[in-house]
Formats: sequence, C-alpha cells, structure tokens
Amino acid sequence: MTDLLFSRASRRSWLKQGTALSLAAAGSLRVWAQPQPTTLVLGDQAGGLRSLFEASRTLEGAPFAYRWANFQGAAPLFEAQRSAAVDTAMAGDLPVLAAAVGKTPLKIVATRVGKADSLGIVVQPDSPLRSVADLRGKTVIVSSARGSISQYQLYGALEEAGVRREEVTVKFVLPTDAAAAFASKQIDAWAIFDPYYTIAVQQGGRILRDGRGINTALGFITASEHSLADPARRAAIVQFLDRLGRAGDWALANPEAYAQAYSQLTRLPIESSRIITARASVAGRPVSEADIVALQAVADRSARDGILPVRVDVRAITDTSVWKRPA
Repeated sequence: MTDLLFSRASRRSWLKQGTALSLAAAGSLRVWAQPQPTTLVLGDQAGGLRSLFEASRTLEGAPFAYRWANFQGAAPLFEAQRSAAVDTAMAGDLPVLAAAVGKTPLKIVATRVGKADSLGIVVQPDSPLRSVADLRGKTVIVSSARGSISQYQLYGALEEAGVRREEVTVKFVLPTDAAAAFASKQIDAWAIFDPYYTIAVQQGGRILRDGRGINTALGFITASEHSLADPARRAAIVQFLDRLGRAGDWALANPEAYAQAYSQLTRLPIESSRIITARASVAGRPVSEADIVALQAVADRSARDGILPVRVDVRAITDTSVWKRPA
C-alpha cells in the first residue's frame, strides 16, 4: 500500500485532494439547524486537521456551517488565505512568518504543539551520503517552497555541520512531485515533513538528520483579518478553536482511534498513520508569551539567514484576544 501511495495514479489523487482550490470538492457542508448560519472555510494540509476533527467528532453540533479546503503544503494554503478563499489555516512556524512577509492579512490565534522529529532530511538507502556534512557540493530538494519548515531545518542542520549554505544547491519542489521523484530515485537528498517524511522513510529512505534541536515543533492556527473583523465570523472562529482544544485532548487520550481515522481519510497504511499521528501537532492552546518568544527567535534567525527577506514582528501578527481557553 505504501508503494501505491506514490504511484502515478495515487500521485494524481494526492494532487487532486491536496491542491484543489474548488472548495465544493474539498469537503461536505455541515449546516446547523438555523437559517443561513455563518459558514467557515477551514484550511488544511494533507488532511491532518480534518482527520483530527472527524475522529474526535468535536465539530458535531457546532453553531456554524463549515467546509474543508485541503492543500498539499503551506504555500498554496496561504495563497488561498491571502485571496480570502479560506477563513483559517494551519501551518508550522516558518510558513506562517513567510505568509506574513507575503502580505497575507492574517493573525495567529492559536498554538498547536507537536514533535520535532516529524520532519527531516532523507537520502536514498544506498546513498553514499552518511552525514549532513556530506551534502557539501550536492543538491537538496526542499518541500514545499521558500519559507517552509523544511528549509529552516535544512539550514539549521547545515550550520550545525559547519557547511556553508552556498556550498549546497537548494531547489524547491512541492511535496507530491518530490515524493514521486524520490520514490523513483531521481532525488538523492530531500528535506521534508510529515506525512511525506514518514512515507519516504518507510519506503527505505535513510534519515541524515531530523528536526530535533532545530525546529520548535510548534504549529499555529491563523485567521484572516477579514474574517476576524466580522462579528459573526469571529464568534464562529472562537467556537472552532474551542473544539480544536477538545479535539486535541481527545486525540492524546485515544491515539489508536486517531490513527485509524487518519488512515481512513488519507488512505495511508495504518503503520504510517500511527507514526504520523503520534508526533503530529495535536494539542491546541491559546498563544502564550513563550510561543511568541519562540516564534520571534525563528523570525530573527530566518531574517539573518536570508530565508525571509525581512524581520517579522511576531506580536504584530498575533491576536491573543481571540481565544481565551484556559491553557
């Protein structure tokens, strides 16, 4: 089943599911028993957030209507948020900063906590590359685009290994395209995140370095400024975040049920799903002062390293007044 995931037919299926901007095809509309309720379009990546809610059933009975918009990576997701096609988005730390640099009108409204070993640099099983230092003079594919958590992880690993960034050729390829190329051994070194990371390893890829000690393992929920400015939509977003917190609590208490639901939605093997969900950004909480400080450190380092063209003021893109659920 793992091989099937990255076959041509499956790759087309992932592209259809992960990048389609037709929101009608992204998910079913759930309507509360009230005339014309507020409708939220919930941005997702690779079905991660949707599977959490469907497994926990915490959106059932919500006092708003909703539909899912699924994307294969943060870059197309934030393009949708910039064009007001989604109300909320979920992504790792650096993609949120990159979206802010790109003038996406967003506010960080919640934090999600995961594990830093959910991404890494993988090479082919028979590759002569044995350490990050061996990447000197080589080409590394980074998914999904400039400003991704994988780019941050790669640059951190290179610095740790004493390799100058100009000594490595970096190319950016969207995850599903890179996955097909890696499976057919057209890519030797790939910096990637889950679920693609886990699948690559289970297909025989060897890990050079994972994200532990480099990445924050923090993810964030953002809401568009336009949505927050509308009282009814803002109230619906608060309700959504309340349910996000409950969904995370459920997933931590029911890991197997969560993995099974994720497997059914994504059609990934259950063995892969168990690994992915065990280290996913599940726990949801209001944005804390420590989260702001941690994200600001990422912003400062990214500006220093040229990952981002300018420094982002994290407080300016954070609204801690939206969600006040007790931590």
